[in-house]
Amino acid sequence: MKPYPPLGILYICAYLQSKGLDVEVFDSTFSSRQQLFERLRQGPPSVVGIYANLMTRANVIEILRVAKETGWQTVVGGPEPGAYVGEYLDSGADVVVTGEGELTLEELVPVLRSHSTESLHKVNGIAFRATDGTIVRTAPREQIRDIDSQPWPAREVIDVDQYISVWREHHGQGSVSLITARGCPYHCRWCSHEVFGKTHRRRKPASVADELEWLVKRYQPDMAWMADDVFTIHHGWLFQYATELKRRNLRVPFECISRADRLNQRVVETLAEMGCFRVWIGSESGSQRILDAMERGVTVEQVQTAVALCKSHGIQTGMFLMWGYEGEQLDDVEATIQHVKKTDPDIFFTTVAYPIKGTPYFSQVATRVENAKPWKVGSDREARVLGGHSRRFYGFADQLLRTEVELERLRKNSNLQGATVADLQSKIASVRADLYAAAPEVEV
Repeated sequence: MKPYPPLGILYICAYLQSKGLDVEVFDSTFSSRQQLFERLRQGPPSVVGIYANLMTRANVIEILRVAKETGWQTVVGGPEPGAYVGEYLDSGADVVVTGEGELTLEELVPVLRSHSTESLHKVNGIAFRATDGTIVRTAPREQIRDIDSQPWPAREVIDVDQYISVWREHHGQGSVSLITARGCPYHCRWCSHEVFGKTHRRRKPASVADELEWLVKRYQPDMAWMADDVFTIHHGWLFQYATELKRRNLRVPFECISRADRLNQRVVETLAEMGCFRVWIGSESGSQRILDAMERGVTVEQVQTAVALCKSHGIQTGMFLMWGYEGEQLDDVEATIQHVKKTDPDIFFTTVAYPIKGTPYFSQVATRVENAKPWKVGSDREARVLGGHSRRFYGFADQLLRTEVELERLRKNSNLQGATVADLQSKIASVRADLYAAAPEVEV
């Protein structure tokens, strides 16, 4: 129950409205598919654009089906469709948008309304089927260089107050989200760059401060989520932004994502002064060998230092961890457990590596990827890499990690009780035995 508005769709809506197009947003967060289907059936049918990612594929396919049945022209975009152009076109999409959507849709919508198939060839950044059934991919669309030229997300077309109310109801604080940049220039082999490529384009500090100030006045949130891929990439920008907020006497508690190598003493001090209460860091593994295989560009020691720095300035830390990257063995699992025990983040989440089509990791293991479900109802998250450790193995790894960390925290807090320690030690021994027994098991 920590929902945020769909900023990408709202950015596109605001841009198209600024160009004189009539745009309506159906926000599915607090609605149902049946309500959307009723809206599509009401018509009159025109052009419907649908955002798709690897978690929403099955829903998107069903929406496409109903939209086509009711006479709408259909467009899909987002981080997944560009990797599965043929599949989405076969599932009811008339056009797949690759890359950023604003400029492409400005050209595409009038073409679709004119029903001129030949004119589609002139629109960059799309894929579609020609009259002979072949797939046509037009030239890539250039990225928007000046993202400050884009209007802010059209938040007023949806009920943002409802998002904030849900936050307050479940967490005691209402939260809003905004972005200061687009894209991530790093090269992690498992990460998709389908929409923005490996670009990094920043807004001016004053523009971001203007938006935050407006959000505070309009919605009275208690906190903010800076939804950038890596909020602290550009240190000079961060210091300018902090100065701008201080000049306005604007201090809103916020959380953000960073990288360990983009955090240092001055950066963390600045974050604390600005009101940052939590930094999320992609640690992924405690094995340097695995980090290097991922091309993460960070060291285990940098992660440990970054977390310690945040703690010393009163900033909570969240850590993302990934089991099962190609080549991971028992020693790497043990290294990750020791790493988390030593680092002791406030929160940590684990996932098992999954190959996203279009990434270097997918290319590396493509001949061994097997889908657990038919494409239309599954997702890349459910794909199995044959020959790797079994899911059962990683279930034991997760149990072992969490039990080891629990015992370590008791030790650090001098909150040891004989029976509790004995129980945890017994559980650790049992789970470790299960882990090692399951090590020979592989996905088949």
